Amino acid sequence: MSEAQPSQLERRELATLGGGCFWCTEAVFSELSGVLSVLPGYAGGTVAHPSYEQVCTGRTGHAEVVQVSFDPRVLSYRDLLTIFMTTHDPTTPNRQGNDVGTQYRSVIFFHTPEQRATAEAVIAELGAEKLWKRPIVTELAPFTEFYPAEEYHRDYFRRNPGSGYCRAIIAPKVAKFRKEYASRLRSR
Repeated sequence: MSEAQPSQLERRELATLGGGCFWCTEAVFSELSGVLSVLPGYAGGTVAHPSYEQVCTGRTGHAEVVQVSFDPRVLSYRDLLTIFMTTHDPTTPNRQGNDVGTQYRSVIFFHTPEQRATAEAVIAELGAEKLWKRPIVTELAPFTEFYPAEEYHRDYFRRNPGSGYCRAIIAPKVAKFRKEYASRLRSR
């Protein structure tokens, strides 16, 4: 999803979220009203400017993440996090489906103390609702640095809808998201 040109009235906030494969997470958030841009990348590790291959080893400490720029007047951070938490499995440490490793962990990198407090509240509320059989293990960590992923990862689902991974994994996830959050989708 390319970066939209900001209008004079537009406000922007950033959220940095890891929910497994960034192709899946990007595909979901790219369709959400209030989202201005979604960029896949890496965060939370110790290696500067890592490559995809380095991150895949699990030895960099980075998670596959998306950096979401959004207009909080259209989409609140609380709502963004609720959608994030309910469109991936926040109960499996270092895993999403068949993707296993620390790079696939569920993580929220908060940019401000307010984001941290909101994330803690959302996690507590969803945990109390018992939506999952297991406890939520989503990591909360302060945002430090974001490294954009290589160009071929950007808009992956939109550019590769016929690939096996897209058909088998991403398309069902996006379809479920569209059904559950139909009122929150951007106009096409």
